[in-house]
Amino acid sequence: MMLNRLKVTGILSAAAFFLVGCGASESSETGISEDGIKVVTTFYPMYDFAKNVVGDNGEVSVLLDAGQESHGYEPTPQDIAAIAEADVFIYNSDEMETWVPSVLESIGSSDVIVVEAAENIALFEMVEDAAAEEEHDEEEGHEEGEDAHNVDPHVWLDPVYAQEEVDAILSGVLEADEANKESYEANAAVFNEKLAKLDASYQTAFEIAENRTFVVQHAAFGYIARRYELTEVAVSDVSSDAEPNPAKLAELQRFMIDNQITTVYYSDSASSKTAQTLAEATGAALEVLSPLEGITDEDQEAGKDYLSVMEENLEALKKVIQ
Repeated sequence: MMLNRLKVTGILSAAAFFLVGCGASESSETGISEDGIKVVTTFYPMYDFAKNVVGDNGEVSVLLDAGQESHGYEPTPQDIAAIAEADVFIYNSDEMETWVPSVLESIGSSDVIVVEAAENIALFEMVEDAAAEEEHDEEEGHEEGEDAHNVDPHVWLDPVYAQEEVDAILSGVLEADEANKESYEANAAVFNEKLAKLDASYQTAFEIAENRTFVVQHAAFGYIARRYELTEVAVSDVSSDAEPNPAKLAELQRFMIDNQITTVYYSDSASSKTAQTLAEATGAALEVLSPLEGITDEDQEAGKDYLSVMEENLEALKKVIQ
């Protein structure tokens, strides 16, 4: 962790010079340029939510490309300058984008309105099993009892919490641009109605299911499990690139065989190596379950977005939850 802090400090120092060189951009009396509100977001779900709220009233951009890891991301000086010069900066949470607090501290004099979309959502903690916790502490050099819990930040995958994040984004946008209040509120209402219908589809699909357990490589779907009374069994913890120890893998193999679980879900944004190993050992099929941390430009141009991928996730889960 110390190395990461040193890297971020160096980046922030460079960004300070970058900002001085760029200077402040001219704005109207209201603080909003003639081109409309400028919104910068961290990763795809925040981008899609903000774009649906902003509509045609301005520009929404995203810092992370599909496939980039949100947790350990290192912002460039250009990224930091973009945040400082935005009207609104939107991120999910300190637990997801762990680099954001340092960046915000560095641009403290900026007039950017900051929205932590999950600020008012109670994130739940995941307790690691004793063996995994001990291994984690040894690898990271932690003291006994430190970091015994992993906080799950994947709230955007719950359609109900997604509506709360949209409301938080709406509040920040309105603070920056009160003049277009009616448009923003109408946009948010339309999108939240779609999210409510998505929630209803999930509820209907799983309401009378007898098998309510699913196995995933990446523990990103705990909020979906809680919302719809399902059980998520994860190969790795909330970090998508974490690999389980052999004892954990053997335990999962026995669990799948004993419970006749015939599908293993893996993320489309991370390596499927561990899921493939587990599938081969148990004869299970592999299916994609997207944590929606990123969608490629090509997929977006083809019409994919938050709602369509969540519908794909629903169809994938229905193969097991029935």
